[in-house]
Amino acid sequence: MQTLSDIRAMLAARGLSPKHRFGQNFLVDHNLLRKLVDASGIGAGSLVVEIGPGTGTMSEEILARGAELIAIELDRDLAAHVRELFARESRFTLIEGDCLDGKRALNADALALIGARHFTLVANLPYQAASPVMAICAAFPQCLGQFVTVQREVGDRLRAAPGGSEYGPLTIIVQAFAHVEQIAVLAPGCFWPPPEVTSAMLALRPRDATAIAHHETDAFGAFVHTLFSKRRKQLGAILGRDRTWPEGIDPKQRPETLAVADIVRLWRASS
Repeated sequence: MQTLSDIRAMLAARGLSPKHRFGQNFLVDHNLLRKLVDASGIGAGSLVVEIGPGTGTMSEEILARGAELIAIELDRDLAAHVRELFARESRFTLIEGDCLDGKRALNADALALIGARHFTLVANLPYQAASPVMAICAAFPQCLGQFVTVQREVGDRLRAAPGGSEYGPLTIIVQAFAHVEQIAVLAPGCFWPPPEVTSAMLALRPRDATAIAHHETDAFGAFVHTLFSKRRKQLGAILGRDRTWPEGIDPKQRPETLAVADIVRLWRASS
């Protein structure tokens, strides 16, 4: 597994340095990196998607477990590096480009490679892409789970309970489809260069059954954003009081006090 000295040397050989605009903070703590891959449960025959492979440290660990890997890298310089690094690895495919196709879909080339197969997301996610990627993959029926590092504040939002300031649209959309567990908290020194924030390692595992179909995700998301654009107002003021309210939901309640299941019921009643 690549050490910090290895990573520095690899970049120096190409005249490169970490690029802040791409959120390049490489995870260099080997124990934590292995802990994340262990949690994913991947092995021979698994299909893994990695976003932001960087210098390929986690990619090496994923491939060592016998998995097939689709890696998506936006930085053309690092894409050239990992393409060369894994040139002889038949289980590695690199997509050079943005991991997102707009705000609501994964990269089209990645989707074409995935096809009808199930996959697991394992990645040290670039901070700017983390929230939309996790929301998309949580609702994606072929995603077996997400095992990722993100900014700790994002992790807090994903795990939030009703009533707190962190509880919002991202929380609800993700929790409607997945159980969210914090695996570890990562100090800035676990990365190079150290970010200015603390990070969290998360496991997002699909629920056995969900009340929302994949094709309904956009409609549900739009409803949740409507509610939380006025989160301090009463439900009746947002949606109108002259309507039938689901049992146990009071029009005087505020959106931020409702559990995820109650928001789903309210959405169904409003559709």
